Amino acid sequence: MDKLTLYTNPMSRGRIARWMMEELGQPYDTVVVDFGPAMKGDYRRINPMGKVPALTHGSRTVTEGAAICTYLADAFPQAGLMPQDRSSFYRWMFFSAGPMEAAITDRALKVEVPPDRAGTVGYGSFDLMVDTLEHAVGTGPYLCGDQFTAADVYVGSQIGLGMQFGNLPARPAFQAYWDRLKDRPAHLRAAQLDNALIKKD
Repeated sequence: MDKLTLYTNPMSRGRIARWMMEELGQPYDTVVVDFGPAMKGDYRRINPMGKVPALTHGSRTVTEGAAICTYLADAFPQAGLMPQDRSSFYRWMFFSAGPMEAAITDRALKVEVPPDRAGTVGYGSFDLMVDTLEHAVGTGPYLCGDQFTAADVYVGSQIGLGMQFGNLPARPAFQAYWDRLKDRPAHLRAAQLDNALIKKD
């Protein structure tokens, strides 16, 4: 079996990839990359953007959280993290990686999109993005119906972190969805592993 290596930092979006790794149940190595010179130095041979997370699987390299989650769900079908019907999976995975993240980032940076220019940004408006996301998580126990998938790892993480840091409103639908995810054994293991790394800093 090709070796899996996760490049991460416990104070980054690498926590999402860590959760995904734990859901797989496959052995993997962890390389912690410090912020600053280390992330912008030799590590850029792994990710030219100089950011985490990144994954190597044998000779293959995958960067970007949504791509890592999708790749692993495909590469390890026995984990049951990729639905047979992928339409909702792709829809909400890429909604989260695109419009959702852009809207949250713009809001955090106080970037105001004039209402008459809303059509020029992929999310339209922050409120529209939030309403759309609320509808997505309120229609079933998981984003792909009754099956927990890698999309729930990625989108769920964004919702959990968004509410924790005040970047998303804590609507009842978001809280109920996050409550269905946060106590999964793999999520608890991942958090414990990353939190232990923070304590060593």
